[in-house]
Amino acid sequence: MDSNEPNDEIDPIVRESMDYDVVIVGAGPAGLSAAIRLKQLNPDTSVVLLEKGSEVGAHILSGAVLDPIGLEKLFPDFRNDASCPVKQEVTSDHLAVLGKAGSLRLPNFIMPPLMSNHGKYVVSMGAVARWMGEQAEALGVEIFPGMSCSQLIYREDGSLKGVVAGEFGYEKDGSKGPNYEPGMELHGKYVFLAEGARGSLSQIAMKTYNLRDGANPQKFGLGMKEIWEVKPEHHQAGKVYHSTGWPLGMKRGGGSFLYHAENNQVFLGMIVDLNYENPNVYPYMEFQRWKHHPDVAAVLEGGKRISYGARVVTKGGYQSIPQAAFPGGALLGCSVGLVNLPRIKGNHNAMLSGVAAAEAANRALKAGRSADTLSDYDQEIHDGEIGADLRPVRNVAALNGRFGPFLGGMLMGGLDMWLQTLFKFSPFGTLPHKKNDAKSTDKAANHKLIDYPKPDGVLSFDRLTNVSFTNTYHGENQPSHLKLIDQSIPIDVNLPIYNEPAQRYCPAGVYEVVVEDGKQPAFVINAQNCIHCKTCDIKDPSENILWTVPEGGGGPNYAGM
Repeated sequence: MDSNEPNDEIDPIVRESMDYDVVIVGAGPAGLSAAIRLKQLNPDTSVVLLEKGSEVGAHILSGAVLDPIGLEKLFPDFRNDASCPVKQEVTSDHLAVLGKAGSLRLPNFIMPPLMSNHGKYVVSMGAVARWMGEQAEALGVEIFPGMSCSQLIYREDGSLKGVVAGEFGYEKDGSKGPNYEPGMELHGKYVFLAEGARGSLSQIAMKTYNLRDGANPQKFGLGMKEIWEVKPEHHQAGKVYHSTGWPLGMKRGGGSFLYHAENNQVFLGMIVDLNYENPNVYPYMEFQRWKHHPDVAAVLEGGKRISYGARVVTKGGYQSIPQAAFPGGALLGCSVGLVNLPRIKGNHNAMLSGVAAAEAANRALKAGRSADTLSDYDQEIHDGEIGADLRPVRNVAALNGRFGPFLGGMLMGGLDMWLQTLFKFSPFGTLPHKKNDAKSTDKAANHKLIDYPKPDGVLSFDRLTNVSFTNTYHGENQPSHLKLIDQSIPIDVNLPIYNEPAQRYCPAGVYEVVVEDGKQPAFVINAQNCIHCKTCDIKDPSENILWTVPEGGGGPNYAGM
């Protein structure tokens, strides 16, 4: 089996290596849960956790209303731990259908019981990750932040052996600079890839081991979020507000949220399904426009935005889950795609996957095994608690895509969830996802341009101003981590056919089409703006953009997301 490591016979790269029982890539809720559970089961198990962000939590972005089921498996007494940042229990639950100037609140009793947020918590998952990182280190997990993992390493039998981490010092042209560091090889008896949605190494592993054979295409949404400090009289601690409809309309998939956290803060955002057809859609501006709705503006009036970020979320559901285990390794959390779409929750399943992977690996290590396929972990993903959470909602995303969020997602999806809750029966069976989000993009000539209002600088803001609130940094001399497979496609194909949608789908203003002094248009990549959302890797209609990891520590440094 071919490795993805470069073959440089002229200047071979020599790296030191370190051996562990388990190597984990990604310090999100899934990777941290796996590391913690491994040490809880056997303190002598050697575990290393590699995180590309500058610190644990730096790249974490989520709504979030947390179902504590996963956290309880690790820390049954977390509610009595003063240091745990999971404090604000949900106090009220609202779902509204928005028109441009008004809204209709849907009564909670028509919602299936699985939709209830009673007993859940409004949290900053960045803060939760930092706290979990502290617990992991206290148990003896070795955590290395600022360590991008750029390559997979294989054994002679084809099983996954480890990763290359911490390679630094390439120049813009791809040559090794004077401060080049080759990084290290981290070898494990098992390697867990917990990179989040659309992880670069996870994509390689899925192709290498054909893990998507038999699975539907994964579907994604672009999630954008801001944190605001609001006036005390506008704040209702624990209130959860979800909305659909305006400005996305009843045919375009997506929805919005506004969560009242602690300390007069609100977490607000929008998820825009990336299966939209019109390439003129500008997801970021849809989010900014939504904040002017009377329901939302009334909360934000007189407040102050303090943070912004964006990240894709998986939406394919049960039928899009790939095989999660393979020789020597496993996919965890959103690398698998475990978000429950109607519940707008995935962190609990990410934690459950980490726990399940750890328990499977512990059994294998105890039996003297290594580098084989943890089939019991894959079975647990499909048939255990996670599968039980995802199966009853498996048709919601597909119905959304076919009929829109109101008729498909709410009415037909709601009926389907009720029937599965009461009778364990679905009239739809299992609806498939027929194509990926890139292939959903239609020709620009078939659609009208959309006139988005200019941001007012009070409730709504331009992209680059908001990006400044992400604390994003990439080294100036490193090569772009955003690769074009064919340099000609943006101008020769995407521009005339699709009006080059990269100009709009990126929530950080990375991509531009620039025309100077009558010259031919040029496609410009401002990689230093990238906030690692992965939208370009998913939505480019020609599937021509490849997101790769930059040097460790690069990207956003989210505070409290």
